[in-house]
Amino acid sequence: MKQVSRTCLLCDCEKTMPLDAAKVSAALGQDIGPIHTQLCRSQVDRYEKALSGESDLIVACTQETPLFQEIAQEHGRNAPVRFVNIRENAGWSADVAKASPKIAALLAAAAYEPRPVQLKSVISDGLCLVYGSGDQALEAAKILSARLSVTLMLSDDEPFAPPAEGEIPIYRGDIAKLEGSFGGFTLRVNNYAPLMPSSRSQPQFVMARDGAQSTCSLILDLSGKTPLVTGHQHRDGYMRADPGNPAAVLRSAIALSEMAGEFEKPLYVELKTDKCAHARSRIVGCSKCLDVCPAGAITEMGDVVSIDSGICGGCGSCHAVCPTDAISYRYPQREDMLAHTQLMLQTYTEAGGKEPVLLLHNLTSGFEMISAMARFGRGLPANVLPVSFHSVTTPGHVELAGFLASGAQRVFILTDPKRRDEIDGLKAEIALADRILAGLGYGADGRIQLVDESDPDRVEEAVWQSAPAGMLADGGFAPVGSKRDIARVVFAKLHERAPQQPDVIELSEKSPYGALKIDPAACTLCMACTSACPTGAIMDTPGEPKLRFTENSCVQCGLCVKTCPESALALEPRLNFTSAAMQPVTLYEEAPFECVSCSKPFATKSTIERIKGQLAGKHAMFADTARSRMIEMCEDCRVEAMANSKDDPFAIGSRPKVRTTEDYLAMRDGKPTADDFLIDD
Repeated sequence: MKQVSRTCLLCDCEKTMPLDAAKVSAALGQDIGPIHTQLCRSQVDRYEKALSGESDLIVACTQETPLFQEIAQEHGRNAPVRFVNIRENAGWSADVAKASPKIAALLAAAAYEPRPVQLKSVISDGLCLVYGSGDQALEAAKILSARLSVTLMLSDDEPFAPPAEGEIPIYRGDIAKLEGSFGGFTLRVNNYAPLMPSSRSQPQFVMARDGAQSTCSLILDLSGKTPLVTGHQHRDGYMRADPGNPAAVLRSAIALSEMAGEFEKPLYVELKTDKCAHARSRIVGCSKCLDVCPAGAITEMGDVVSIDSGICGGCGSCHAVCPTDAISYRYPQREDMLAHTQLMLQTYTEAGGKEPVLLLHNLTSGFEMISAMARFGRGLPANVLPVSFHSVTTPGHVELAGFLASGAQRVFILTDPKRRDEIDGLKAEIALADRILAGLGYGADGRIQLVDESDPDRVEEAVWQSAPAGMLADGGFAPVGSKRDIARVVFAKLHERAPQQPDVIELSEKSPYGALKIDPAACTLCMACTSACPTGAIMDTPGEPKLRFTENSCVQCGLCVKTCPESALALEPRLNFTSAAMQPVTLYEEAPFECVSCSKPFATKSTIERIKGQLAGKHAMFADTARSRMIEMCEDCRVEAMANSKDDPFAIGSRPKVRTTEDYLAMRDGKPTADDFLIDD
């Protein structure tokens, strides 16, 4: 965690917040100076003075961020200026008298510097397709044509007055298929026909055809029909507005008008195909990421998956459910999610804060909900610490349990009502975390609660009625390593102080932890499962007929079960807290069978006995005792024995004598030929 020198400027927003500089300074562990009243107006000179310093500058105001950034640019500020909201998050609250530890936590967390995310360049040439009907679509196209290169495609035959000037190309068509993303859409159109220039009072179209193809960078869909793409609200460059809502149409048009040029888009997730447990040899195991992606950005690519970064909207559901860490979120990374939250919780508790509760929310609708509560209700309680994410579906059960292991008593997750299609994966992750917590005796009331409400009063009621639940852990941990590494540390920490400390907790089907059961009577030690396992949890032993298994590495993808030709394997979902889960154990082994000729071990006794029972005396190649004995030989001795047998299948017969003209003449005259003198070997 990077420690930085920081200067903090607090403003009580014209005395609407009774802030106590001494308490906040003591809680933060540094002198924050005086509380300002109009930092963005009459006291802006104090901000300008602070800009001359070299330390990081934290301004406790987000409403006037554009103004502060403009002033910093004018002063040539190079060091970072960060902004944090303490007004809606803490100051405008019925609990403000106890908010100093919370304000200190917000200021400390604002100074945390996560690792930068990788960006990709997206170029939009401004080619925009407006798809709708009648005069409304035409007017929208005219508005956009001032900034973009617009084509209008009418989705039906609703009459409208054709324009007197052909500034905008107009066509009639039905979009049958749309693919791609911002800057690179491709579409196929049926019933495609251009508008006749001679159209007078009514539009007329000619030469209609199906299968027309085209490309564009932007699309404004005003058709009111089924969305043209999966998860349309996540697809950059595609705006769909209700044609019956003029305000929505205008907002969409304004947003699209600014989307021409070169842009930088975060690469929200990183994919490592070598860790993917999707399939082996076309046998499908894990498909969790495919099941939860709301944007359709993830597709199958052979035995692994592929992610279209242009389509990906960064919901993070794939990261949350991926059992192998093949897909990992980068906006921010898991380690930064946990370290940032730990810093907030640590600062809060060290400042005397009690019973900390986390409220996870997104940056848009979540903050709007918090703002509404602060302006018109009681605001947030002093012990509820808001943590913002690009999307609240990003944290999975590991991160959620990690928040609790870092000192939070509860975790509330405030969803976006407009994105309910994203939360199926989140619900499954909460259920998994709840099951583990309940198995440890932390109660079945749910330490992690999904607040799926669009009414601020209902949200406020939920957070204010939260009863103290007791801390699950007394401090943080080092959030380093892979998903499995962090999970192991988190669950061990929760297990240490748990009211119940079972060695094993049984989990539900499709959980990413568990053991493997084997049927010894069915297993032939063919080792097909070892090549199918994507994590190396199942291992063979070179030179020995022995199958080994490491439980901590198993993600319960089921590829081994589906690959086993003898149906000898079965999954056992569970969470094993003992050290035995980290060590390889022998699932099944047999004594080796030694070749009856050279004594080299080459198979198992059960395999040889089964083959003898199926072939010896029953198959033409093993009809007698001598031939049946070859089944008990290794591959080298078996070939040698077959070569030395009388009826060697690889033996070459005698070459027939060549007949000449003299032979045929002799046969005609009844005289001896060359064949009459052949002697068998």
